[in-house]
Amino acid sequence: MTEQTIQLELDDSGLAPGLPTPANPRDQVQDVPYRPVEFRDDDLPTALERCAGWLRQAQEWLGEPLDVLAIHLDYDDRQGSPYYDVKLLCNEEDLAGVPIALRNQK
Repeated sequence: MTEQTIQLELDDSGLAPGLPTPANPRDQVQDVPYRPVEFRDDDLPTALERCAGWLRQAQEWLGEPLDVLAIHLDYDDRQGSPYYDVKLLCNEEDLAGVPIALRNQK
């Protein structure tokens, strides 16, 4: 069995430069572990729609289904904060573009 070295191009936060970013300024890809991708809004259907849209874009970019380990729903009742907080806990290797690098290496 031989080990393969994979060269990845990553930004300062450890993500592949081509990974789609959530479009709304309230949404973000967070730090490890599990790389939560967060979608925040006062309207739950809107947050879920943005989440689904980003997931479709990320899977199209990746060329395969994105490995989502969990979906977490929370709320924030602090004044001035979006009420709903939807998080996709994603495989950090997928967000770094490892499957793309492996396909390009072949």
